[in-house]
Amino acid sequence: MPLVRIALMKGPHQGYGRKIGEIVYRAMVDTIKVPHQDHFQIISEHDADTLIYDPDYLGIRRSDGVVLIQITLNEGRSVDMKKALYATIAERLHDELAIRREDVLINLVEVKKENWSFGNGVAQYA
Repeated sequence: MPLVRIALMKGPHQGYGRKIGEIVYRAMVDTIKVPHQDHFQIISEHDADTLIYDPDYLGIRRSDGVVLIQITLNEGRSVDMKKALYATIAERLHDELAIRREDVLINLVEVKKENWSFGNGVAQYA
């Protein structure tokens, strides 16, 4: 179960963040084999005082169109799968929403399966 957090500057139109979330979800299904219906996201829009980023870290020129994506998921996927996920998300966000690839920052947080409860106070994977 991935839990996805997406942070971005206030969008140009209603539903912009949700569209980003849909693209991220489809990329996870296609590249890291996330099951259908395993769709949990927190999307937050910010102003310049509450979304801080370095515009030049690692020589990558970022703009206020930056999108920060953090995905918490079960450990165990290969480096190649992760690289495919990063590339697919950046490419699709660019192709479908004209988001600059330079503005897509992705962070994976891997956890053990027993660290989830999907409801009822039960550790379903433990």
